Amino acid sequence: MSRCAAKNKVFFFEEPVWDSEDPALKLISRQNGLCLAVPHLPGWLTSLETQAIQRQMLEELVAAHCSDYVLWYYSPLGVRFSESLKPKAIVYDCMDELSAFKGASPDLKKAEAVLFGLADVVFTGGPSLYASKRKSHPNVHLFPSSIDKSHFSQARGPIAEPEDQARIPGPKLGYCGVIDERMDMQLLAAIADSRPAWQILMIGPVVKISERDLPRRKNIHYLGARDYKELPAYMSGWQVGLLPFAINDSTKFISPTKTPEYLAAGLRTVSTAVPDVVTTYGEAGLVAVAATPTAFVEHIEAVLGAGLEQQWLEQVDALLAQNSWDLTWARMRALIMAAIEKREELPQVKSAWAPASVAITAE
Repeated sequence: MSRCAAKNKVFFFEEPVWDSEDPALKLISRQNGLCLAVPHLPGWLTSLETQAIQRQMLEELVAAHCSDYVLWYYSPLGVRFSESLKPKAIVYDCMDELSAFKGASPDLKKAEAVLFGLADVVFTGGPSLYASKRKSHPNVHLFPSSIDKSHFSQARGPIAEPEDQARIPGPKLGYCGVIDERMDMQLLAAIADSRPAWQILMIGPVVKISERDLPRRKNIHYLGARDYKELPAYMSGWQVGLLPFAINDSTKFISPTKTPEYLAAGLRTVSTAVPDVVTTYGEAGLVAVAATPTAFVEHIEAVLGAGLEQQWLEQVDALLAQNSWDLTWARMRALIMAAIEKREELPQVKSAWAPASVAITAE
């Protein structure tokens, strides 16, 4: 986070785009003071050359725009080119166990150990991840993914279903999110084969896997990525929300944001036995959890037969009322300001400004 010289601003330092012969940092302004800083680099650079250019770009960005700042890391690999900076405090926002993902850098665990030594405060994205990381740092806090409840709740009311989905007959079972190695492809195929009348809608980009890895059936529809604003309209046409994650190392610590989004949309949801889904939503009776393809199909049938229950919806709303971006940010900000004060030699009076971010994700 940084309080910038001109005005409060969030600079999000992105991963490189390999499309330029001459290195250049492009700044893209968004709403509410957010600015994306995207390095455009030549594809022939070595790893050390890439880090050196990123270091120079980041140093120049901070020098030009920030009078004081806090560094907010989303990826530990950012420590390789940001070690020269002198922030007011350092935040490590650990939302996933990145080292378990397909194609993860072998340097991730070493870089994370370095970041744990530098960070003033660590945020984690789910109960399993919190339990794993709390032993590595004295100031670790659990922050499950927040959502915009009012946005997704639009799916509960009258809203026009998008044309590309509206022409597909029901019942419709939907998933939205990244489609990658964490998906249980065999499960998707088994559901489609077991109930040919069911239509499975998959919304999201295919990442890190080949299109050939996707099960192809007449009743599985890959609609591609859609704008965030469109998601409630798509969800409004679904009868069941799907969380068809494989149970493996890459999903051991995930806490899918899709779970509260589906619930906010009023969708009865069926999931595989992802630990955080089980403990947060399954045990509360808000999400049906299945350990086998047969059980998954049976849960879907039960949901389709039961319809939407008012008591269930009231339980959902009670849970979601405790989870908002405003509440999350208020807690995070308090912890960050406490970290800043701890670093100061003299007591610092808390200021009214909410510092903006230099958020680092780049490799």
